[in-house]
Amino acid sequence: MKKNKISKNWVNKQRRDTYVRQSKVDGYRARSAYKLIEIDEKFKIFKGGLTVIDIGAAPGSWSQYASKVVKNGKIVSIDLKEMEPIDNTVQIKGDFTEDETQQKIKEFLIGKSDVVMSDMAVNTTGIKNIDSIQTGELCKEAMVFSKDIISSSGFFVSKIFMGGSFNEIVQLGKKIFKEVKVFKPKSSRKDSKESFIICKNLR
Repeated sequence: MKKNKISKNWVNKQRRDTYVRQSKVDGYRARSAYKLIEIDEKFKIFKGGLTVIDIGAAPGSWSQYASKVVKNGKIVSIDLKEMEPIDNTVQIKGDFTEDETQQKIKEFLIGKSDVVMSDMAVNTTGIKNIDSIQTGELCKEAMVFSKDIISSSGFFVSKIFMGGSFNEIVQLGKKIFKEVKVFKPKSSRKDSKESFIICKNLR
């Protein structure tokens, strides 16, 4: 009964959500596209000709936006799940945390990547602190990996959660990058602890 009530509440929330409705109009696969749009508007991340790595890409809304704004560039989308094709995008199905998948990403690159972005989160347990810590571990792994493949002036963008390993992630970002900002888009739900870390310029 409790599970059905939670599911019903989620459905009702989705119906009321302006960004969910707008994503259907704009053709995005998820409302998360608008978070990246806000990040891009504030930090001026994307332009033509860039190479972009999207980690944990499914269902693909971040890659969809990148495909629209990165003309004559290259986008590599990675996820455990199958995704419908996206224009101007190469898809790799695999677990990002495995060496084999990371090697495949490197093989697709010609030179360095200009942007590494991640909206990854673990499958939630319902225990917010544990979910925050586990998602934080994914963020840290993506950040360390980006150090090897990103250009000296490149951007790293990732979802993080307040609490848990938040401070540890910010400190790691400052060790790897010269500029580190934390930003919560308006399109991120008010009751969510998620924010995004935006890092630029390798040390």
